[in-house]
Amino acid sequence: MYDLPEEISVRADGPLRIITLNRPDNLNAVNDALHSGLAKLWPQLSDDRDARAAVLTGSGKAFSAGGDFTYLAELATDTVLRDKTIAHGRDIVLGMARCRVPVVAAVNGPAVGLGCSLVALSDIVYIAEDAYLADPHVQVGLVAADGGPVTWPLQISLLLAKEYALTGQRISADRACELGLANHKVADPMAEALSCAKRIAGQPRQAVEATKRLLNIHLERAVLATLDYATTAENLSFQTEDFKQNITRLTAGKS
Repeated sequence: MYDLPEEISVRADGPLRIITLNRPDNLNAVNDALHSGLAKLWPQLSDDRDARAAVLTGSGKAFSAGGDFTYLAELATDTVLRDKTIAHGRDIVLGMARCRVPVVAAVNGPAVGLGCSLVALSDIVYIAEDAYLADPHVQVGLVAADGGPVTWPLQISLLLAKEYALTGQRISADRACELGLANHKVADPMAEALSCAKRIAGQPRQAVEATKRLLNIHLERAVLATLDYATTAENLSFQTEDFKQNITRLTAGKS
């Protein structure tokens, strides 16, 4: 219903918008089309005056497995694509921070890399019992300009943000809830997220949207304080030998 690539599905359920990352055969790994679509999504959702709340989930077994290795390899050599991707990463982070519509994440499976970031930027998070979060940017050789380090210091202690960002260690559903990176561990995150989104959609509109904005002013200020440095550093990290060697190894291991 929006002007988006097929890698993102948006359907209406009354005042709700159900947003689905739609590359199930690739565990919803992020390619150029999906990344570009995410950059375009949030302004369109904000402009949709009939939308009162949204649920964000992944198709199939994963929420999102992170960056598609082929796409990441292209970013090492294609400067035009890399510049576009860096700009779109900024748009995704700020777009979610500024989106007027409350977003409830239904984390149905692993949420890795940008998938983990989408969870961190959502307003309420329901996570499946066997799902996990992880931000492996550093392991691959990248700076996480649109990743956990941008938002985690607002949600968990700085020490823990450093631990998970620098090691890429998986965060189980139980641990995510314990830390405050997810609200609830549930057997059926989609059903719970829909129920929550319907409750929000039934609340007075101006109060909901202004309260979300009030809370997200803190998030936006934190993001803006670091985003320029982060995007510049990430752009440079795509050009390092460490990243190129890692992505060559990972791509070869996938084939």
